[in-house]
Amino acid sequence: MNINEQDRLFMQAALEEATIAEGLKEVPIGAVVVHDGQIIGRGHNLRETSNDPTTHAEIIAIRDAARKLNSWRLLDCTLYVTLEPCVMCMGAIILARIPYLVFGCRDPKVGAVGSIYNLAEDERFNHRVEVREGVLQQECSSQLSHFFKSLREQKKEQKVQK
Repeated sequence: MNINEQDRLFMQAALEEATIAEGLKEVPIGAVVVHDGQIIGRGHNLRETSNDPTTHAEIIAIRDAARKLNSWRLLDCTLYVTLEPCVMCMGAIILARIPYLVFGCRDPKVGAVGSIYNLAEDERFNHRVEVREGVLQQECSSQLSHFFKSLREQKKEQKVQK
């Protein structure tokens, strides 16, 4: 796959959102929506903070972009996200008519763009999403791996202290 400089730039912005999530002790996943070369939506995971299972990075970024465009149709937009979207997020991407999705690394447990399901290419939907994956894959994957490793170490220490 040929990764261009624009993909790198916008995925880096998504990684910055993931870092914000990590600072909140959230799973570090970040997303941005781009229209006409500008970021119009930003989001990072807030499930733990909000106690809301729908506050995934993609959903928050899509809501932000829809408000800025004053439209639920996010035509001519690209969503960049650090981790392969789940079923809920792919549903939102499809319903928002986002034509392009770029993600960093796969999610083998709940990924809905080829890992478990492939909703992007499901011909039963009236909208298809063009997908590019692997942009800054190592950085996206490393951030998640380090987060979960740290979480496991903290839990181990808490057990020892008890």
